[in-house]
Amino acid sequence: MKIPKITTFLMFNGEAEAAIQHYTSLFEDSEIITMVKYDETIPEQAGKVQHAIFTLNGQVFMAIDNVNGASIEMTPAISLYVTVKSQLEMDTLFNGLKDGGAILMPKTAMPPQYREFAWVQDRFGVNFQLALPETMK
Repeated sequence: MKIPKITTFLMFNGEAEAAIQHYTSLFEDSEIITMVKYDETIPEQAGKVQHAIFTLNGQVFMAIDNVNGASIEMTPAISLYVTVKSQLEMDTLFNGLKDGGAILMPKTAMPPQYREFAWVQDRFGVNFQLALPETMK
């Protein structure tokens, strides 16, 4: 697998594996390429994700668990912008990502370019903008 020159890298506070499993179950053409976990050498880090590479819709992402002891939260200032290809994909992603999270902007039409648009923060704190272009009915 060729890693792109610039890759989105996500750091989670102990929930990297759960987030990656959740995302790869929601997005088409997605898979976990590699997931390396900390061993028992440092008990409080054991089982946490040291480094993972996964794809969502064929796009490469990387992730780790934050093991420095300080909780670092995600922010809506950075979001993953997803252009969906159908109403079914929009509904699947919207419902799956908002579950346990928050709706930052409810589904709405934004003429002339979007038949439907929404912004959600998932239960892991990652922000997604979901856009169904007007031309993809």
